Amino acid sequence: MSQIKYQRTIATEASCTGVGLHTGEETTITFKPAGEDFGIRFKRMDVDGCPEIKADIDHVVDITRNTTIEENGVKIYTVEHALAACVGIGLDNVLIELTEKEPPVMDGSSIDFVEALLKAGIVKQNQPRNYLHIDEAVGYTDPKKGVDIHIMPSDQFRVTYMLDYKIEHVGRQFTTLDELEKNFAKEIAPARTFCFLSEVENLKEDGLIKGGNLDNAVVIVDKEIDKEESDTLKTLFNLNKEIVVGENGTLNGKKLRFENEPVRHKLLDLIGDLALLGMPLTGHVIASKSGHAANVELVKKIKKVYQKKIAQQLPKSNAFKSSMFDINSILGLLPHRYPFVLVDRIVDIVPNESLTAFKNVTFNEPFFQGHFPNQPVMPGVLVLEAMCQAGCFLVLNSVKNPMEKNMFFSSLSEAKFRHPIIPGDRLRFEMKLVKFRLGTALLDGKAYVDDKLVAEGLLKATVVDRLKA
Repeated sequence: MSQIKYQRTIATEASCTGVGLHTGEETTITFKPAGEDFGIRFKRMDVDGCPEIKADIDHVVDITRNTTIEENGVKIYTVEHALAACVGIGLDNVLIELTEKEPPVMDGSSIDFVEALLKAGIVKQNQPRNYLHIDEAVGYTDPKKGVDIHIMPSDQFRVTYMLDYKIEHVGRQFTTLDELEKNFAKEIAPARTFCFLSEVENLKEDGLIKGGNLDNAVVIVDKEIDKEESDTLKTLFNLNKEIVVGENGTLNGKKLRFENEPVRHKLLDLIGDLALLGMPLTGHVIASKSGHAANVELVKKIKKVYQKKIAQQLPKSNAFKSSMFDINSILGLLPHRYPFVLVDRIVDIVPNESLTAFKNVTFNEPFFQGHFPNQPVMPGVLVLEAMCQAGCFLVLNSVKNPMEKNMFFSSLSEAKFRHPIIPGDRLRFEMKLVKFRLGTALLDGKAYVDDKLVAEGLLKATVVDRLKA
């Protein structure tokens, strides 16, 4: 069975806005490209210093109806749906920014996240992808709750999940998942979270599901509903119409997306929890009635049993790498192609503020054939064009739907060329976004070779809609 050989990120950022399932707070989640070996990290934009929290099993602090992680006193609630969306489509390196402490629940599934990520585009990176190959079975069992979850050796990653509720319209359910990156988006991502009617009031009393309603959850009726109960539910869910039980056993007859949607959502949660291991798996997970608590216990056991193997395979931390964007990421966003791509790597970017990029000038550049044959010098106009391309990457990462936009430069001022640029030089571009208003950007660009300023200028450009092919 073929596997993804190289790490992957997204070409540009993608955002979704909604309310948190448990907090009820309006929140925006923004997925951003990340460099090789970065992994998946959350970033709290509402906290001083905008701290990052790595998606790691050692950071799990609560598994009460969701998976919560914490690092240095900063928490992220309900991480599983966002994590499942990332790993489900084969992403390794993503920075997830949040304006609140919980991602938006959207419709209760991962499909909105998946669609946003796919629209952003997937970029292959240069670093090989490291898999943890399971060669010794690992498991967790809770006999009192009838919970059993194991991972067995296999030539690929697959999941078999069984659910058994002694409740009409649910009963025993079964589902499998093979070829994760091929089937997750269609078969698992649309499955919505669910709960039983008998749980609703207690969850509300415990301060949970503040953002839950019939638009983002499937409520399965497992008890009789009298007039008093009906009035209570109308208040809880802020409904004006009468409460009814659908033929499929859901509150107000909510239509299911799959006949076995509950078990598919359980599998979705499992995929998200497994992502906390920090690396993809090759093995067969068999789960029976497993929830967040059991999922987390399994990941902990995998990490313990394979501790030495994981340590050998995981990359050593490199803060510099985390901010890099290679040529594939650049080509994923910019429309330029050979021989007019004049930026090789971006090593730092702060959307709406600044960017640092590099261009390696080699003797093989096509423009050196005529400029000049006996004394090769990089044309000043191409130095400015490289600045423009670096500025374009910065500006497009500062707007919504960047894949639907282009930038046209309209004016240049205060341009100066202080030193010639010759083969062997490594150009470093420092771009600052001075002003950005009504679709027009003013950029301050400087080009350096080592620490020597070689060119500079003020560039003005306008963001326009990209023509569809």
